[in-house]
Amino acid sequence: MGENINLIVLGHEVAFKPGADMERVRVAVRLLEERFAELKFYGGQGKEALLIFLALGLADDVLQMQKKLDDVQHRVMAMLSEIENAR
Repeated sequence: MGENINLIVLGHEVAFKPGADMERVRVAVRLLEERFAELKFYGGQGKEALLIFLALGLADDVLQMQKKLDDVQHRVMAMLSEIENAR
């Protein structure tokens, strides 16, 4: 295996394992640094505020994905029920 790939993120060195999709990582780092700069510009409280902002965004994503999963599971169960009743 190759060596870890190190990037500086908000002034901290972060190591990524070989094989990581570094283009996606770099895009994510840019987004993170842009959001941090916006928070600071609008008087945010620094890295803690950014972590809270990101945690809320991730929590919202998880809740939205859970809702979509629940909807798909309900549709699958309805289809299975229709198939069983058609026999």
